[in-house]
Amino acid sequence: MTAVELLPWAGFLIGTAFGVAGQVSGFCLLSGLRGWWSGSDGRKIRAFALALAVAVILSQLLDAAGYVSLARSAYAQPTLSLVTLVSGGVLFGYGMVMANGCGARSLVLLGGGNLRSFVVLLCIGIAAHMTLTGLIAPLRVAAASAITVAPGVSPPTLSGLAGTTPWLEKEQARWLVVGLLAAVLTPFAFSHRPFRRDATQIVAALVIGALIPLGWFVTGYLGDDDFDPAPLTSLTFIGPIGDTIQYSMLATGIKASFGVCVVTGVFVGALATALARRRVQLESFTSPRSMLRYIAGGVLMGAGGALALGCSIGHGLTGLSTLSLASLIAVASIVGGAALGLHGPLRLAPVKP
Repeated sequence: MTAVELLPWAGFLIGTAFGVAGQVSGFCLLSGLRGWWSGSDGRKIRAFALALAVAVILSQLLDAAGYVSLARSAYAQPTLSLVTLVSGGVLFGYGMVMANGCGARSLVLLGGGNLRSFVVLLCIGIAAHMTLTGLIAPLRVAAASAITVAPGVSPPTLSGLAGTTPWLEKEQARWLVVGLLAAVLTPFAFSHRPFRRDATQIVAALVIGALIPLGWFVTGYLGDDDFDPAPLTSLTFIGPIGDTIQYSMLATGIKASFGVCVVTGVFVGALATALARRRVQLESFTSPRSMLRYIAGGVLMGAGGALALGCSIGHGLTGLSTLSLASLIAVASIVGGAALGLHGPLRLAPVKP
């Protein structure tokens, strides 16, 4: 199998594994934040923290071993556009609350028969492409150049920032940052007794965390082709959801990308798992008002994710696995947007079908 043939199949298998793990565990940043902040269930935020620790450690090992160069990824931005990173992250986080889940979670829910998620995914894909290359793309470009900051370090990562200190060499700085993150995230996860006793959450977190470096390895090493180079990427969903919609309409004229196959795999994996567990149940909207809320949430996530160039998985796991400063800002903004939707004066009422 050539590198070009390998990428789609590898993307599909990685997506399928994510769909299985997501369907079994309910892996979701929003669910984790909601449960943690309300004090009702802290297991899912611990699962996210453990997945992030695994993603960071294994991704940095791949980079250090020379299999991939994470400096080639889209998260290694030489200049940071604060307007798009912050506004896009906040819009995405708020939209995530409105639609009761991110794009990845919507794909998993669709596999279980949730038809509300189908509407959300359509809105995410259309809004994302409108923002990236469509009607409102000029506004995005203008916003991206409004306030830019040059981190002054290469690569523009936490380890690069730590490496500016005179007493640390480049590799020492990398492993200092990785060690500190692991020392915070891992105890945070396992200090919670309900999480320690939940084997499903632990295994799902380990699997999803390992899928991030696997994506880097596939696109940056196994699928590397000098004659047909593919972008170095891993799990991310906003752009690929829009690409999947486009591919379904124009398949004879374009080839399936890694991202399109990941999206397809997530749905297939979630559907197969739901069928095997007899958990498929068709669900839809109960009122026009509820439908409008989900539509608005999908639009905000699509536009916000396109502005920030990532989502709760794309920045929250994949981007942070590169130690990217841009991803750190975007994730903080996503969490801030979710906080606005769950608490404070802009708090949204509990979601209704």
